[in-house]
Amino acid sequence: MAPKVTPAPNVPFFTPAQSTPAGTALESNPPTLFSPLKIRDVTFQNRIWVAPMCTYSADNGHLTDFHLVHLSAFAYRGASLTIIEATSVLPNGRISPQDSGLWQDSQIAPLRRVADFLHSQNQKLGIQLAHAGRKASTCAPWLGERGKATTATEDVGGWPDDVMGASAIRWGEGYPKPREMSPQDIQDVVNGFRDSARRSVEAGVDVIEIHGAHGYLISSFLSPISNQRTDKYGGSFENRIRILVEIIKAIRGVVPSTMPLLVRVSATEWMEKQAAESWDVESTIRLAKLLPSLGVDLLDVSSGGNNEAQIIAMHNDCQVSFAGRIRSALFEAGIKDLLIGAVGMITEAEAAKAIVENGQPGKKDDTVQIEDEQGSTAKADIVLVARQFLREPEWVLRVAYRLGVEVQWPLQYGRGQFLEGSRI
Repeated sequence: MAPKVTPAPNVPFFTPAQSTPAGTALESNPPTLFSPLKIRDVTFQNRIWVAPMCTYSADNGHLTDFHLVHLSAFAYRGASLTIIEATSVLPNGRISPQDSGLWQDSQIAPLRRVADFLHSQNQKLGIQLAHAGRKASTCAPWLGERGKATTATEDVGGWPDDVMGASAIRWGEGYPKPREMSPQDIQDVVNGFRDSARRSVEAGVDVIEIHGAHGYLISSFLSPISNQRTDKYGGSFENRIRILVEIIKAIRGVVPSTMPLLVRVSATEWMEKQAAESWDVESTIRLAKLLPSLGVDLLDVSSGGNNEAQIIAMHNDCQVSFAGRIRSALFEAGIKDLLIGAVGMITEAEAAKAIVENGQPGKKDDTVQIEDEQGSTAKADIVLVARQFLREPEWVLRVAYRLGVEVQWPLQYGRGQFLEGSRI
């Protein structure tokens, strides 16, 4: 009898089963970058994730065929987790009128379509739940001057009179003036995150990330510059992180205990030289130490975005170095159950490899920090990559080739594998 193509199970269409996910190392002792990592009950075949990237292409919050094609291109080429762009938990939490949303049940079905396809390829899907806060109701970036925001007015689907933030402080030029959130507004946001998390589970998402970075709502609460409240959500460190803590608890209360939960933060808002007090790396370390007991599994370390006066000392590994500082501080405090993700200008194979590698050949347990003779330690457990995937959707496969690691390719693409001596 001739061999038969095995169909992928549990999906409403035919596609060949990828019994070994693309991006899986086919050798016994790969570098850490291509070794598997299990978080709760979810196993990732490598340490390369696709970071959330806004595309301003949703239809009243609903994902479309664009998102199916866009996200799938990275996933079936070997990324072990592909995270959907910032997805608003309330209508007024979108950055633009074309942002992804999950505030109503009709938005579940198009999300499930993406999840079904990724699962048919034996890959994992994440979603970043968000509220834009005072950076909401702006136009898609290509509609205005590069680097400057343009308020989306009501005639183009915006809501400039319903923008809210921790305090009534405008982010900067081109942004609407927000109102200070009432206690009911805060409760609505917490409930929105909870309900969107429930819908994510119903849609088949594998991982949830809370967006607490880049000056959006949660980020604006964390900073004493943008949060000048005098109630229980402002003032002290404990008060400023309160909304994030409440959101984490609300989400953990409705998602399975087996589901990984991530939090993205700006490690610093880059205002140390401009303000007597700001959100900085030490603040992030203080927050990070609290997260494992709340049920958070990984801290995704980014930076900036909360103040137009920020002065960024940008270099290729600035954000990666923050991740390393935070990870080291956690280990020094004996906290080994919060994983760290590094993001930002990760474009080269060797750099990605070095970020997650401890420097000891054969050492695979990154929950224990081990130093080599030069004191080299992993800066993170995961690398999250965004723009490089826009340039090279097959980046995982290229990285493997450049590092000399044999990995599984999608079955249908096997004839395109890089051969010895081929140019890429």
